[in-house]
Amino acid sequence: MRRACLRHWKEAEGKMLRLMAMLAVCVLAAAPAWSQEDAAADTDYIIGPGDTIQVFVWRNPELSVTVPVRPDGKVSTPLVEDMVAVGKKPSELARAIETRLAEYIRNPQVNVIVTSAQSTFSQVTVIGQVRTPQSVPYREGMRMMDLLLAVGGLTEFAAGNRSKLIRKQADGKDREIRVKLKDLLTRGRLEHNLEVRPGDVLIVPEAVF
Repeated sequence: MRRACLRHWKEAEGKMLRLMAMLAVCVLAAAPAWSQEDAAADTDYIIGPGDTIQVFVWRNPELSVTVPVRPDGKVSTPLVEDMVAVGKKPSELARAIETRLAEYIRNPQVNVIVTSAQSTFSQVTVIGQVRTPQSVPYREGMRMMDLLLAVGGLTEFAAGNRSKLIRKQADGKDREIRVKLKDLLTRGRLEHNLEVRPGDVLIVPEAVF
């Protein structure tokens, strides 16, 4: 009896492992394919006016502050005045502050963290044939379905499969990505549930009757 129970347990365990493997394959197949460039850019947040940043200077707490990015795009911290922050990544701003601080202290080590993202660079804009066109605050891991829920979905006049995502690249040029939103919503085509980034613009055109 004990051997029979053990045999059934092992068979059930084997079936469970096979089911988990099949599920993992399905999830990977449904996930959108990204290039190495796309993966590297996911963490490249660009500081904009209205953001609040924390500047931490290692071993110098008196120089560590939390400051807003002014409308002119600059920040001021102890010993560093009117440093241009807009358009820079947090790591780039940290290196620039280190260069200025090196005039006063030896081997400064600076870390910059965006504590409040309020600029247009931290939003995703949706325009065209959606229920409530608007700029949606970006959050990590945001995808197309999140955007559509935020704007109330497509209108009856939308040409969802002709939608396009406009993304600003590192060289300043716009990249156009075609997105079939109708297939995503009505057919569950998850390859179109793309991950979005701060500053993206989603355009949903009107259908031609």
